[in-house]
Amino acid sequence: MKNPVVTGVVGFFVAFAVSAGAAYGVTNYLYAPASGNSGPVAPVATPAAGGSLNIDPSAPKIAECPLNGEMYTAAEQKVWQQRRPLNVMIENTTDARPQSGLNSADIVYEAVAEGGITRFEAVFLCGTASHDTIVGPVRSARTYFLDIGSEYNSPLYTHVGGANCSAPAGTNNCTTDKRAQALEQINQYGWGQENDLNQFSIGFPTFWRDYERLGRTVATEHTMYSSTEKLWQYAASSRNWTNINPVTKKDWLPGFTSWTFKDDAKSPGTVNKISFGFWTNYHDFDVVWSYDPSTNTYSRTDGGAPQMDRDNNTQLSAKVVVVQYAKETGPVDSHMHMLYQMIGTGKAVVFQDGTATKATWTKTDRTARTIFTDATSGKKIAFDRGRIWVEVIPSDNTVTY
Repeated sequence: MKNPVVTGVVGFFVAFAVSAGAAYGVTNYLYAPASGNSGPVAPVATPAAGGSLNIDPSAPKIAECPLNGEMYTAAEQKVWQQRRPLNVMIENTTDARPQSGLNSADIVYEAVAEGGITRFEAVFLCGTASHDTIVGPVRSARTYFLDIGSEYNSPLYTHVGGANCSAPAGTNNCTTDKRAQALEQINQYGWGQENDLNQFSIGFPTFWRDYERLGRTVATEHTMYSSTEKLWQYAASSRNWTNINPVTKKDWLPGFTSWTFKDDAKSPGTVNKISFGFWTNYHDFDVVWSYDPSTNTYSRTDGGAPQMDRDNNTQLSAKVVVVQYAKETGPVDSHMHMLYQMIGTGKAVVFQDGTATKATWTKTDRTARTIFTDATSGKKIAFDRGRIWVEVIPSDNTVTY
């Protein structure tokens, strides 16, 4: 009979060596000089934040991104196959605009964090395989964003703290409603051993504060930044978190439910503008998506002004905009925390190709994928290839188009 202790120890070091070797190989592949240079190559831990990687994104695009169907090169696919998605909490207060990184995300979710102020959960995997991307300002976790993140099979969930018990010193009396205690839920889900990148436990240089990044001095809560490469490098080198879940020992991707994708429609529709708000009479977060048939994309305006990406000075855009209606509850405590019912079923509208399709969304449990089906035919909706924005708004709100 084998000694279970010895077997377990040997197995651990074998698994660690394989995973570390894969991480080293990807690092060397990304940051080594281009082929043709002679002499030994020393991998660089991380390029300067925002820098380009050793990949030619103009090569033939033959690989489909599992998140949004966009096509990429084989070299980019080689990179993302060694990683898990990064799900980064990015704030949307007016003092935080323009944010960094949103136009490099594969998928972006938006919902109210508290007090009518929305927040983004930006999902990165494929679109940043060829270049490092600064992301931020990074903010705190909310429980319904955990429900969304759980769909990605233990993504690297990136945040700065989060809603928690907040008991006064010396007491056990929480001031935060138990349903809104995101940090306690992260612990309950076991994410600390699998995928939780909380800035409070990581710090500099993976995260840093930049008080002048927006060209003006802002309050401390609007200054936390990181970059996609710094986060993936930290996860792999410091916690051995690659594409393999350290608890299940399985690759995240085979267990991930991808949506269905399609090519752009040959003829654009006539739905040229989508507009909605999140809270009545609070217009700093009113959204307008304008459709451009020449590019088959939607451009975003927020609070009456074009919303830009600080990384590349481009207006935020999407190939697909999904409005997902969800039951809103709250504020549920003195911290103005909100709850949105992300598990269950409800109505939605899918905008793509200049058309609007009434839909139904279904999510059977926390880790299940949200599926969007045509409300008329009952068939799963195929999304255009490219960045997808999911707008989570209260069930009784109105969308004009």
